[in-house]
Amino acid sequence: MATRSTSRRLLRAAGYLTGATTVGAGALYVIYRPRDVPGLEAASVPPPTYGEGGIFRPPSFPRIKTREEQIADLKASAGVITDAVKKAGSKIAQTVKGEDVASKEAEGVEYDLLIIGGGATGSGVALDAASRGLKVAVVDRDDFASGTSSKSTKLVHGGVRYLEKAVWQLDYNQYKLVVEALRERRYFLDTAPHLSSWLPIMIPVKKAWQVPYFWFGTKFYDFLAGSENIESSYFLTRSKALDAFPMLKKDDLWGALVYYDGAHNDSRMNVSLAMTASLYGATVVNHLEVTALEKDASGKLCGAQVRDVIAEKNGKPSEPFMIKAKGIINATGPFTDGIRKLDDQNVPEIVAPSSGVHVILPGFYAPSNMGLLDPATSDGRVIFFLPWQGNTIAGTTDAPCDVKQNPIAGEQEIEWILSEVQNYLQPEINVRRGDVLAAWSGIRPLVRDPKKSASEGLVRNHLVTTSDSGLITISGGKWTTYRQMAEEAVDEAISLFSLRPTGVPAPPLVSGVTGFEDPTPLDGACHTHNLRLVGAHGFSKTLYINLIQHYGLETEVAKHLCESYGDRAWQVAALCAPTELRFPVRGIRIATLYPYVDGEIRYAVRHEYAQTAIDVLARRTRLTFLNAQASLEALPMVIDMMGEELGWGKERKAVEWTEGVRFLGSMGLPKSKLALTREEVESGEVGKYSDEEYGLYARHDKPDELLESDSHLSTGQNPALKEDSHIVKEQQ
Repeated sequence: MATRSTSRRLLRAAGYLTGATTVGAGALYVIYRPRDVPGLEAASVPPPTYGEGGIFRPPSFPRIKTREEQIADLKASAGVITDAVKKAGSKIAQTVKGEDVASKEAEGVEYDLLIIGGGATGSGVALDAASRGLKVAVVDRDDFASGTSSKSTKLVHGGVRYLEKAVWQLDYNQYKLVVEALRERRYFLDTAPHLSSWLPIMIPVKKAWQVPYFWFGTKFYDFLAGSENIESSYFLTRSKALDAFPMLKKDDLWGALVYYDGAHNDSRMNVSLAMTASLYGATVVNHLEVTALEKDASGKLCGAQVRDVIAEKNGKPSEPFMIKAKGIINATGPFTDGIRKLDDQNVPEIVAPSSGVHVILPGFYAPSNMGLLDPATSDGRVIFFLPWQGNTIAGTTDAPCDVKQNPIAGEQEIEWILSEVQNYLQPEINVRRGDVLAAWSGIRPLVRDPKKSASEGLVRNHLVTTSDSGLITISGGKWTTYRQMAEEAVDEAISLFSLRPTGVPAPPLVSGVTGFEDPTPLDGACHTHNLRLVGAHGFSKTLYINLIQHYGLETEVAKHLCESYGDRAWQVAALCAPTELRFPVRGIRIATLYPYVDGEIRYAVRHEYAQTAIDVLARRTRLTFLNAQASLEALPMVIDMMGEELGWGKERKAVEWTEGVRFLGSMGLPKSKLALTREEVESGEVGKYSDEEYGLYARHDKPDELLESDSHLSTGQNPALKEDSHIVKEQQ
């Protein structure tokens, strides 16, 4: 009897041990299983090689229409046949799988959809609709990503703060937003691996009881991502946290939790969306302002009146013209209500604009591969502290504001961000106002559902609404969910306007390689979650090595080009002028401390519709967002190079200088620099500061301010050389 009882206990113990081992092994597998990290796989299209006889075979990418040809297509929709339209059938043929197919836009037929707004959402809608086989156009009063879409926190994230609110406030809408964003985050990283990447973000833990709280929150975040998760969160001890983030304040630090989100180059992502849509047949035009909406006899929208802003900059009259379309989608972000009022003056406003201020600090403020999240600032807001493009970005604020085209970051908001940053860094690190290289304000377009009462508050997710005349408005949301927003807007348009997506049976050769089969079927349904953007097909983490070996670029420049243009880096490098040096062979920098080169200016004009100097400095490159003063110093070179490409005269160059300096004023350039002339900038006046500005904007110590230990020496005397030094004697 005793033996049987003992056997049962042993069997029971063995069963418990087996169960625990199984559960533990399963948990370890879930946490440490091999993951498909975006961007680490080999390129879908291998880099070009040397053929017989040592002849290099550069890649051949499909041609994108010029801006003038795109405008001609817009005019053709209303029956205006221009010379450019007549040539479109022959000159502007698209090479699709080896066959020449005449451009749809040359047919002079009205568009299925006209999208107003070329930001993330508008460009995303254009790509979605074009890839379903619809005839679509997108126009923007300014440039692609000129508003909120270039002034984000640069994160591709689900939103840990939204998840916290969802749990504690039992808010299902917040929960849905997080789940949707986590799914879209993975699509984002897969479709544009050259423009986005994963980023570990640290949450400092000051109290022991916070460990299980943050651990559960980050693990729940991982769980909601499911199979689309990037990497699992983990705990760091105090010593490991300081090793990973040595700038962190040691006092009261107990440890840290690290979770993963994505980061991206927002405006370049936006431009890539627009250019990809263009390759799929969309008519894409920037600097084209909608001045009125057209309605038919039944009161339904049937088109819009527009004017070319660039023509006016060139001193030429800009005659308004019509664009005919079956349906119109309003995707103008903070300016949503302005377009809605063109449709109906009495419509209630749905946008509650909120200012999000960010500042750029030097890269030494944070590790190059680790971000920081402060979950509880002095006033309860969340602040991010992230590495970006070699510098450090800190933000954001969240305060009501007015809608302006180029809002200015307030000094009070800048000081608040710096104060919060100081609270998390070691006391010997002095967070100086003078270290702020750039500062900007982006308008977050929070929306209120017009079908609900004002007391129900604002929503963080997006809304798709339709007016009586048929204006579809897509508003709210955030960068991470742009693709889902676009899909819902196009679905609504197809239903409302009875459109018939035909699909794209012969997709364009985005990769530039004949015979390469993109696995994504374009059958009329939405497939943008698998649709790789311009530059993605030939990108790999080692592509920059090929560029260095062939073009003789600096390593920093080659990496930058690959991470900003993907496989189109071959085109950019080819457009770089020779330096006449042994090394680098090509690539003349437009700013000494940053890897932006002359070929990018030519590429931006020829292949990305850049029309102004700020288009290049702020959105094709990111120099203005990284350093406003460096942008001012680079402005003359950019204006001259664009002038050569676009045939600018003295008057247009003067306009570019005036408007460029004004824009830099909204990006944190000191007020005294706004009055500098081009001649003064070219002669080096930018780096000189008056005494009252010195403490606020100094970038280095004054040369005539000696250290205390050197004060007994006369100016210009080298403290390392003694009176009896043989060097001194030889000089005497």
